[in-house]
Amino acid sequence: MNDKEETPDTYLDDETYGYPNAYDPNFKGPVAKRSCTDVLCCIIFILFIIAYILLGLVAWIHGDPRRVAYPTDSKGHFCGQKGTSNENKTILFYFNLFSCTSPSVVVNLQCPTTQICVSKCPEKFLTYMEIEFAHKTSQNYSTYYSQFCKTPFGKPAKALAQLLLDDDCPTAIFPSKPFLQRCFPDFATNNGTLTVGNKTTFEDGSGRTRNAIELRTAANRVNKILDARAVGMKIFEDYATTWYWILIGLTIAMLLSCMFVILLRFIAGILFWVFMVGVIGIIGYGIWHCYQEYNNLQGRPNSHLSVYDLGIQTDLSMYFQLKQTWLAFMIILCILEVFIILMLIFLRERIRISITLLKEGSKAIGCIPTTLIYPILTFIFISICIAYWAVIAIYLATSGVPIYKVIAPEGKCKHENTTCNPEIFNTTEIAKACPEAQCNFAFYGGKSLYHQYVPTFQMFNLFVFFWLINFVIALGQCALAGAFASYYWAFRKPDDIPPHPLFTAFGRAIRYHTGSLAFGSLLLALIQMFKIVLEYLDRRLKDPQNNISKFLQCCLKCCFWCLENVIKYFNRNAYVMIAIYGKNFCRSARDAFNLLMRNILKIAVMDKVTDFVLILGKILVAGCIGMLAFLLFTQRLPTIIEGPTSLNYYWVPLLTVIIGSYLVAHGFFSVYAMCIDTIFICFCEDMERNNGSTGKPYFIAPTLHGTLKKMQLVPQKQKE
Repeated sequence: MNDKEETPDTYLDDETYGYPNAYDPNFKGPVAKRSCTDVLCCIIFILFIIAYILLGLVAWIHGDPRRVAYPTDSKGHFCGQKGTSNENKTILFYFNLFSCTSPSVVVNLQCPTTQICVSKCPEKFLTYMEIEFAHKTSQNYSTYYSQFCKTPFGKPAKALAQLLLDDDCPTAIFPSKPFLQRCFPDFATNNGTLTVGNKTTFEDGSGRTRNAIELRTAANRVNKILDARAVGMKIFEDYATTWYWILIGLTIAMLLSCMFVILLRFIAGILFWVFMVGVIGIIGYGIWHCYQEYNNLQGRPNSHLSVYDLGIQTDLSMYFQLKQTWLAFMIILCILEVFIILMLIFLRERIRISITLLKEGSKAIGCIPTTLIYPILTFIFISICIAYWAVIAIYLATSGVPIYKVIAPEGKCKHENTTCNPEIFNTTEIAKACPEAQCNFAFYGGKSLYHQYVPTFQMFNLFVFFWLINFVIALGQCALAGAFASYYWAFRKPDDIPPHPLFTAFGRAIRYHTGSLAFGSLLLALIQMFKIVLEYLDRRLKDPQNNISKFLQCCLKCCFWCLENVIKYFNRNAYVMIAIYGKNFCRSARDAFNLLMRNILKIAVMDKVTDFVLILGKILVAGCIGMLAFLLFTQRLPTIIEGPTSLNYYWVPLLTVIIGSYLVAHGFFSVYAMCIDTIFICFCEDMERNNGSTGKPYFIAPTLHGTLKKMQLVPQKQKE
């Protein structure tokens, strides 16, 4: 049997070639003859995907996203919904906003007062008692007031006591403005005094005099529920204003990353120092800017407050008015600058090897240019997974029928928080026992089997989402590893490289190793779910925790974080072995671990230093684009180009551009990192299989071989 006919994946005795788990020395590249691996995990993975699709269909049938977009009145009707009586009534109005100070607001996420849909918010102070007298002189007062009642009327026909009992109208209205489709008091500050409608005190319609501070306290209770949505609306406005600038920034980041990848092939040494100087310069500019901001805040009122004094604020710009914030940023950047400089000093010899390895990686990418396009495919797959998860989460959250619960203004009714029927509530014993209680809409739900398991379905949705995301990443790593392994094991490059290596490797991964990739992805998904559960428990048990339990929580989080990163590292190397030899996940992970442990010195010298160089490249791309975006969004380039002038939070598009640029650079450089990792593992295999003789020559490139030989990382040539 000649070399081409020999089976390249045959395992030999451990002692035959002097190292554990020796492979067939006639190996010449990725195994062509394969069989399906981890079939059971593949079947389970497919069943989970089918169940995921069925869950999406069921959620689509029961859910209604309009429940997120529209506010809901006390009867569970949408405000502003087309085809209903509320079509022209798009704003939610609260009868008695003072009742929103009740603790039930936090429990039920609903204010314990009647809520109706109105076409506009009130613009003046009026009480029901005032319109009883004003109606005698002018009917306009009654007409204006009645639009904020359940049923409009021409003249006030009920006494105040009966009105409160029937809950038909508010006892008083105040000047308000629509905010997130809800009427909130029109607060203002006059000479440091809080006012509403230019008044500091006013009548609440029930004989009590109230002040603006009390009203603000009540409104803040509702605002705490809506603050996240308020910030979301402002962020949406900023994105609507700057979306084309963001796209331009990401396009420049893509071109810059592509240019770096191409130049690494020809001037890797010079480009490395460009990375170094660029990153050090950008961080230096950040230090200088933080110092300038810190110095400018000297003497300003309240700038000496700490972040702890300020507390949790939804307006993040308030934190940038504190000296402590800029001082913390400056210290972090100084530490990062010193760390990078020290790394350059102590790793200067190893960086020379990394530059040579980068050149070899550039040659591989140059021979297989389609690998640079693959991150786009990964991005599309991940975007589909994220969109599907978000849609299912929304439909599950809005599943069910309106559920009504008993709410008492003072929270003293023993039947509070029990379910009720608004149609017959006034005739029930609860209404007699608690005259002030109301039967208001609480949320959407139900008592069917489906509605009882909606929280479980949400957890299932999140788990399968993690599994799919990790699978997409694993598929990309395995496909790229197969393509670059074909490059390395080609003795005459590029003549011996098989045609369409990336397409072939992708097809092998899907056809034969879906189960193995799903196995590795499942391990990561389980760890990530445990982390989510720990975070959930930490938030739920935050108040009653003692120091010991907090310490244990921190230890568990740290352990799972370390475990996740270790699993990611070994999975990555296992996928390389799967792409080359076609074995199952456990066997590939074991072989990769043994191979790396036998070459631990080479790992310390080559692998991680190269990752450090690539990370600096990503930081440089994100830093350059981020610095330009900062100058643009803060109006510091008016003479060159005029950026957006009406942003709520300039840091929203800025962070989007920085993070997006880093992810774009990561997409390109991740191909590089996968290429280098594959070449490194193949290099370790090459060193163990061959001795550089005529019969067993090295497959490593001559330039890389010469550099490694000088650093004594390859064995001396043995005699035949």
